[in-house]
Amino acid sequence: MAVSRKISNPFKPGAGHMPPYLAGREQERDEFKKLLNQDAILDNLVLTGLRGLGKTVLLETFKPMAIQVGWLWAGADLSESTSISEANIATRLLTDLAVVTSSIVIGMTPAKKAGFTEGAPQPLTLDFAALKGFYDSTPGLVADKLKYVLETVWAHIEATGKRGIIFAYDEAQNLADHAAKDQYPLSLLLDVFQSLQRKGVRYLLALTGLPTLFPKLVEARTFAERMFHIVFLNPLSEEDTTLAIRKPIQKESCPVDFAPESIKAIWTITRGYPYFVQYVCREVFDVWVQAIDAGHPLPTIPIQEIVRKLDSDFFAGRWSRATDRQRELLKIIAYLPSREVEFTVQEVVESDVNRALGKPFSGSHVNQMLVSLSEAGLIYKNRHGKYSFAVPLLGDFIKRQSAA
Repeated sequence: MAVSRKISNPFKPGAGHMPPYLAGREQERDEFKKLLNQDAILDNLVLTGLRGLGKTVLLETFKPMAIQVGWLWAGADLSESTSISEANIATRLLTDLAVVTSSIVIGMTPAKKAGFTEGAPQPLTLDFAALKGFYDSTPGLVADKLKYVLETVWAHIEATGKRGIIFAYDEAQNLADHAAKDQYPLSLLLDVFQSLQRKGVRYLLALTGLPTLFPKLVEARTFAERMFHIVFLNPLSEEDTTLAIRKPIQKESCPVDFAPESIKAIWTITRGYPYFVQYVCREVFDVWVQAIDAGHPLPTIPIQEIVRKLDSDFFAGRWSRATDRQRELLKIIAYLPSREVEFTVQEVVESDVNRALGKPFSGSHVNQMLVSLSEAGLIYKNRHGKYSFAVPLLGDFIKRQSAA
């Protein structure tokens, strides 16, 4: 049927891609609204969770909410290069700040004579050149320079009636201090914002990142534990997953729909992880449209084939980072009852799977290997000293590999 060729696939798996319908997350949005209502900034935001949970997308939905109630919004993704030095993070902040302040006029240039005519005065604005000029002309350390610039800007922002500025940074787990090089960009960021907020300056930090983010903040500055409100994203409920599947189809007036048994099958595969929901639905939708084009009845969902493709596209690259011995340890973890939440070294050592090995893991060996697996991005340690998979549904993938 030619009509099917006019239908674009509404599902959009991908890093940071806005889904056609953002299901759930009402509680998270309500928590952010409370932060926006602060007169004095006592709580900043850390939005955290595993990959595939929609942190970047949710942060993007916060932006219009903030702007609507009078906040300015500055921000970017934080790459590793931002965190190389204190000067780099200062440049990052000034660059992002200039985007929202460059239209603010703070004076006029003196009129200049050109030949026999007098040139008109030009407006002076808080563009990047002005901010960098303030920064360079201020004596002291990087922190002193930044504080002066940000306080100077705040005086002009407050005069406009704006509530404040939100500095929103994605992938903030890339922030780090480098003691060996005497560079402390993460500590600098925390020190500067805490100092300004104590003075009543309404600059609010909104950081998103993997679960390693908050422990890094606390390790850099212990006061960070009291400086941030933590919002930990969880997978969608089955009800919200159903909405994420059905709403895009209804919105596009598609000639196909997901039957309850199809939705149940997708829920079983994805467990409510938004990226996986978008991925599986895109594959299913393509199969159905091809069947309509060929004049065939709609087939059942090819679950095994889609899971195999998901394994290849999402999990295989991460699995390849592990050595054979590390994979043995990951298999033990995959069969722990608590693998989807958190686990301890003792649980690994005492598991039946470990004891059945010809060369079982000792506690010290498990500790050492978990460190290397954390560096590989497969495991993370939370601030309570327990561990979790850093990749969603990795345990299910490992079990499939064991059964193959």
